[in-house]
Amino acid sequence: MRFEILRLDDVDGTAVDSTVVDAASVNLIVQQAASVGQRIYIRPAGDPVS
Repeated sequence: MRFEILRLDDVDGTAVDSTVVDAASVNLIVQQAASVGQRIYIRPAGDPVS
């Protein structure tokens, strides 16, 4: 399963950028964000259209 992770602006919470990663990478990204106090939003990534 793949997830989209959006990095959120500290002031107003709008999405600054996003990336799509596999499930194994989510934990690492969460740990990195927590270590620097970064706000993120994680949601399942949609399947790409062929």
